[in-house]
Amino acid sequence: MSGVSLPPAGGPPGAPEADPPPGTPAELALEPEAADERGTSLWRGAWRRLRRDPAAIAGAVVVAAFVLVAVLAPLIAPYEPAGAQWANEVTPSSVPGPSDDHLLGLDSFGSDLLTQLVYGARQSLVIGVVSTVIGLGFGAALGLLAGAFGGWVDVAVMRVVDIMLSIPSLLLAVSIAAVVGPSPTALMIAIGAAQVPIFARLLRGSMLGQRSSDYVLAASSLGLRRRSVVMSHMLPNSLSPVIVQGTLTLATAIIEVAALSYLGLGDPNPTVAEWGRMLVRAQDRLATDPHLAVLPGVCIAVSALGFTLFGEALRESLDPTFRR
Repeated sequence: MSGVSLPPAGGPPGAPEADPPPGTPAELALEPEAADERGTSLWRGAWRRLRRDPAAIAGAVVVAAFVLVAVLAPLIAPYEPAGAQWANEVTPSSVPGPSDDHLLGLDSFGSDLLTQLVYGARQSLVIGVVSTVIGLGFGAALGLLAGAFGGWVDVAVMRVVDIMLSIPSLLLAVSIAAVVGPSPTALMIAIGAAQVPIFARLLRGSMLGQRSSDYVLAASSLGLRRRSVVMSHMLPNSLSPVIVQGTLTLATAIIEVAALSYLGLGDPNPTVAEWGRMLVRAQDRLATDPHLAVLPGVCIAVSALGFTLFGEALRESLDPTFRR
């Protein structure tokens, strides 16, 4: 019929254009990040998000610099730690400042200040990492028992954890270090013991959330033993928040190392450089030489900030609720 005109294919004139159906190239173009992460693993997607996060990059740079300084301390430091061969240049009223031989000057005992700061980074890193590993290992073991068996085992383990959580972490660390005696081993045990309940509750809660997962129910319905279900399915999928917490706990461990050293519970060897001990030595010269306390304080704050920034960014990249 030649007299009948058909409407255009897109609908009547003046009608709004229909939204493109889901999954079309137009929608994918609007959400490039979501399209890029389809079909990727959890850690690969987290790595992509970390590379785009300025806070993660800044934290990673600070952490990398801190680790490099600690590892390469013998090559970076111009002198041996706690070498007081310049003690005769220190007077009760003044401390020599920066010079060609000492870039940051001397401390109140006649040691090179730059050398003390560099070797203090090594001491803080070693004690912080070992104490975090101790806390993570024992805490993960308790959380694994509570989350895997449940019942009376869960109740008994969590009551012990609750008792430990009722004591402030720094007070618990001070008590243990005082009983064991001033030494690096005492610092590691004290700080690690204070971190045990944190990791235990975190892993236990994560594993309880995995119990009702489809893959766990499917594995149980296939007749797999509880040990296989726990170790092969529940535990690997519950470790992400524990790893993130380990990164954040390193920042706390560095601060606690300095705090315990400040209280006189660190290494009794005077030749060992510690940031907390440097703060103690600088107390009498805050009015005349404040840089003796400011520099180690800045090192403590910046290193802790680096681990905190990186840990928070890692947590957000692994947590689905933070993904945009």
